[in-house]
Amino acid sequence: MPPTFSCIQTVAKRTKRTRTYTRFINNILRLVMQMHEILQQDPELWNLFTCAEEYRIPLRDGYDRFPHYLSNHRDVFVPCASQYLSGQGYYLGYPDDQPFAVCLTHDIDMIYKPALFKGYDALKSLKGGGIAKTLASVWQLRSKKLPWFNFQEIMALEEKYEAKSSFYFLALAPGDQDYAYNIRNLEAEIGMIDDAGWEVGLHGGHRAYCDPHALATEKRRLEVVLGRPVIGYRNHYLRFQVPETWENLSRAGFRYDTTFGHADCVGFRNGMCHPFKPYDFRTGRQIDILEIPLTIMDCTLDA
Repeated sequence: MPPTFSCIQTVAKRTKRTRTYTRFINNILRLVMQMHEILQQDPELWNLFTCAEEYRIPLRDGYDRFPHYLSNHRDVFVPCASQYLSGQGYYLGYPDDQPFAVCLTHDIDMIYKPALFKGYDALKSLKGGGIAKTLASVWQLRSKKLPWFNFQEIMALEEKYEAKSSFYFLALAPGDQDYAYNIRNLEAEIGMIDDAGWEVGLHGGHRAYCDPHALATEKRRLEVVLGRPVIGYRNHYLRFQVPETWENLSRAGFRYDTTFGHADCVGFRNGMCHPFKPYDFRTGRQIDILEIPLTIMDCTLDA
């Protein structure tokens, strides 16, 4: 059966959007070549930018992450590497000549809230005297999807402020750690998100950051549902190894990552508030992937 006109339009829109993403990322990748040359003029900043201390310090937390409390970099709230670049005349242009850019992102860890947790929320609201909240919690007991199946609500709120974001979905299999939903069951929702101009990326599972096979398998699962290549990535629990995760992502065909940040502290892990191309301190070469550094994670603010 031949494709309908609406299907052809949808494919055309997705192809155009993919090309726009690709052009923007390619422009940034050309600029980061200059970025490295400038930062190398200041050895201290170069060591910070390249995460040199993470090669020397073997200690990690329970999720194999390099936490801020182990770092010698104390001015984590100051993007000192980006400030230095700016002072040297480096300029990274953004679409439509905007003076700055903010990347809004959502890690889709869970969609269906278990009834037991909903019941606990209802009792907690009742104990606190919140009648309206209690009634809302009781109503949610009737629905498998409420309250987290709210992609359209999130998109409507962002559209109100003329913003768009990225949704990173887990693509795990039954039996995998933190498996919470079957990505194939979300084909309609993912298509809706993508068709509306928001981005769909992969939220890699617990082993994807250090296991190339797991990474490739999860990427394929999401691409089957999305219907086109997945270029964006963030790992579950911000699990990340410098520089191995970047290398694995590059080989798997991702164009950018946005995992790189501290789970225990907001701020700028390597002094950068700009996108950058990582540098492998061991091999002395750049890694062919763009990093959009994570600055603030909601769970960190709650801690």
